[in-house]
Amino acid sequence: MRAIKLTLRDISIKSANKAATVQGLKLLLLSLCIFLLLPQMAEAQRSRTTQERRLTVPDTLEAPARIMGDTVSIPADTLSLSDSTKIVPSSSIMSEINYYAEDSIVTDFKTNKVYLYNQAWFEYGEMRLDADRIVIDWKNNELYASGVTDSLGNIQGNPFFKDRGQVYEIRKEMRYNFQTQKAIIKDVVTEQQDGILRGETIKKTDDGSIYLDHGYYTTCKLTEPHWHISSNKIKSIEGKQVVSGPFNLYFNGIPTPLGLPFGIIPNTPEEKASGIIFPTYGEEQVRGLFLRDFGYYFAFNDYIHSRITGDIYSKGGWGLKSQSIYKKRYRFSGAFNFDFQKFKSPETELNPVDYNTFRISWSHNPESRGTGRFSASVNAGSTSYFNNVINPTNFQNNVTSDLQSNINYTKQFSGTPFSMSASAQHSQSVSTGEVRLRLPSFNVSMNRQNPFRNVDFEPLKTLNIAWNFDIQNSITNRIQSPTPIDPELGGSTAPELIPFTPENFSLLLKNANNGAQHRIPISSNFTLFKYFTGTASANITELWYLQKLRFFYNPESERVDQIVENGFNRVSFYNSSFAMNTNLYGFYNFKGGKIQTIRHHIQPTFGFSYTPDFTDESFGYFQNVQVNTEGDTRLYNRHQGFIYGGAPQGESRSLTFGLRSVLEAKIKTAEDSTDEESTKKIPIIENLDLNTSYNFAADSFQLAPLRISARTSFFERRLSVNVSTTLDPYATATFTNTNGTETTRRINEYAWKNGQGIGTIRNASLNINASINPSNSQNPNEVRDELTNQFLQQGGIMNEFVESQINQIVTDPSQYIDWNIPWNLTVGYNLAYSKQSNGSTNVTSAVQLSGDISLSEKWKINFNTGINLVDQAITQSMIGIARDLHCWQMNVNWIPFGRFTSYNIDIRVKSSILQDLKVSRRRSFFDR
Repeated sequence: MRAIKLTLRDISIKSANKAATVQGLKLLLLSLCIFLLLPQMAEAQRSRTTQERRLTVPDTLEAPARIMGDTVSIPADTLSLSDSTKIVPSSSIMSEINYYAEDSIVTDFKTNKVYLYNQAWFEYGEMRLDADRIVIDWKNNELYASGVTDSLGNIQGNPFFKDRGQVYEIRKEMRYNFQTQKAIIKDVVTEQQDGILRGETIKKTDDGSIYLDHGYYTTCKLTEPHWHISSNKIKSIEGKQVVSGPFNLYFNGIPTPLGLPFGIIPNTPEEKASGIIFPTYGEEQVRGLFLRDFGYYFAFNDYIHSRITGDIYSKGGWGLKSQSIYKKRYRFSGAFNFDFQKFKSPETELNPVDYNTFRISWSHNPESRGTGRFSASVNAGSTSYFNNVINPTNFQNNVTSDLQSNINYTKQFSGTPFSMSASAQHSQSVSTGEVRLRLPSFNVSMNRQNPFRNVDFEPLKTLNIAWNFDIQNSITNRIQSPTPIDPELGGSTAPELIPFTPENFSLLLKNANNGAQHRIPISSNFTLFKYFTGTASANITELWYLQKLRFFYNPESERVDQIVENGFNRVSFYNSSFAMNTNLYGFYNFKGGKIQTIRHHIQPTFGFSYTPDFTDESFGYFQNVQVNTEGDTRLYNRHQGFIYGGAPQGESRSLTFGLRSVLEAKIKTAEDSTDEESTKKIPIIENLDLNTSYNFAADSFQLAPLRISARTSFFERRLSVNVSTTLDPYATATFTNTNGTETTRRINEYAWKNGQGIGTIRNASLNINASINPSNSQNPNEVRDELTNQFLQQGGIMNEFVESQINQIVTDPSQYIDWNIPWNLTVGYNLAYSKQSNGSTNVTSAVQLSGDISLSEKWKINFNTGINLVDQAITQSMIGIARDLHCWQMNVNWIPFGRFTSYNIDIRVKSSILQDLKVSRRRSFFDR
């Protein structure tokens, strides 16, 4: 094997020295040349695997017959080194050329060509060519490469060409000019972004663009692709797009009638791709033929992208959608979506439909930087939107009962304990149409300060003081009627719901609820009797209002009426509390068996709170008003219904009691590699809480209801159980009214003294949730938790909009399909019971089922359903079918019954740049 490494400098210097060679010194220089070359020639014969070396060769491009004359000029290199920059000729070859062959390298000096055989390669700059046969034409600066036919007629070692990141797999041959960087290639396959281009003949230009004759484009990377687009002429512009002439769509090599006169496919990085968004088409029974989501995707720059699409219906409807995302690295990111839909069916329709509806969503998430932070999460729209526009991949959005928005700005003042925040909040009930705005909401606060932190006395050392100031203005379309105010005296207090429209905005502002609140919390923590932790606290609150109520008895209507008095007024009150807690641990060790130890952790809490009586009329917070002709009176709060409420009613001296228990077990597991037994903890009872209080100052019902809650889990937390209840310790009795009807109400006597047991269960709930699959992979609930944690770690704020987006990812088969899990089942059971003091009860019981089943390696069915056990009816259900088609994805979603009965079928290419290449058929709930 002979290896050669040829550099531009060697060729240029030898060519320049040829003219300067002195004929009289030829014999002397020839002897010197032979003396220098003999050792290197001997070294080259030692091994065929010797690494490539540099060889100085004569310039044979012009006169191959004068080889000997050229070699004697080699010693003349030393004469020109002192000023070589002045005599080196210019050349188009700008970098070093390397080539190699495993078998042999043959140089033909007459034709100025070099032949490389078997696992050969050629490198020039960023270009590399691999093949079993390469021909280098130095005269024309060209390369020719092809495979080699073996004795059986098979072609081996086909060319493999790489240039500036682009890879070309050549099935036949290629010619490449490494000076102009242009190429002609026969039968080649190359990858462009997520797609594959193949053509019978390809011409490559110096800018990286390629022209294909009789080529095809596909995203399937199999040798025989499942599908492809075939066209006689295709052009790929590097960094921009792939453009084709008239094309046809092929499935498994079979042509279809589907095609277009031309095609444009993005060939840019995904974050920079702009282009046309092709619509989905079909027909609906109500709205007729349609084209949906036709528009354009604008990749303006690296910071903002927008997608604008439109819908049109043959029976008189249209829609407009705008979706934008933006991001500035290390600063903020967000998205803004707007959807407007208008439809009016023809007058000839039996059941005409007429609506204008819209929805707006906006999310803005800042990065943690600086002292100021602005965030937004907006989800608003008309109440009719979800009743008319269905999301076929996530129908749960259509039964959403509330829309919520929050825009918030916070500022921390550096070097001070003060911070401020301003926010605007919005909530909207889709079912009732009630809208609430908190605009604005302003807060200034001071962090907790320790003025006595240098004092040795612990209660003073841990004493801390804080301050909060809030201002809120609340606007709602549920208007409270000023009179009457007491339903028991001949009227109704039910507010009136008016439309939230610009015409009513002045009335809404007039009935706005606003106020300000000061709070000064003071607290201290310290240790008592070595094993107890004590917490003493006091809270001072002052409310500022511009109105207050005045009540009076109206003898004509025999009821209590109210009037609003304007003017600034203050409400001041305070309370104090003391709490003490400790921790108790109990252990029980087992000598044999799998269970080693059971640990019981008990945390008792005792506390006392005191609130003075502010009902005295000297404070001006309450008013004692006559309520009937007999002269009976009742106490009314003059700030009832106000945004911060009023002063607490009545004195309170309450003793609070709480008990928390945790029960765990340590069990043995399999021995590890060191033959030592390993253990793990399992929960028996994760928590058991009991809470109640006793008010010594109350004249009746001094003992508060006992609240009990417990939680545990089984089978490595795959089955969770939650139980809660409220036990009322007082008895009930039945009374007969003046009209002869019987009523049941509480009496100030304990239940056990009246033969009614330990009390009455007022509320109880049981929740059981289980997620089962045969592997340890994530189930949908774990995926939901992981996405939620990631969002919160990025500084996001959870709200209804964010939860719906996360639920869409989890429940949408096209976004969450784990083909490796053969089946997954999630079961939930909810039981709720309530009993009012008048004896009326309410029970709800429902089962929720969701999961997926793999029928085969490529087929999966997912479902979501439920059963209302009280009404014995099936709740809103969805069935989905997913099929992995290698380079395609098929999804079928079907809502078989209910208000949102519909189905949709999508077959789309998996490649992100061809998401609009799909076959879609949708039938919505309009088609029933």
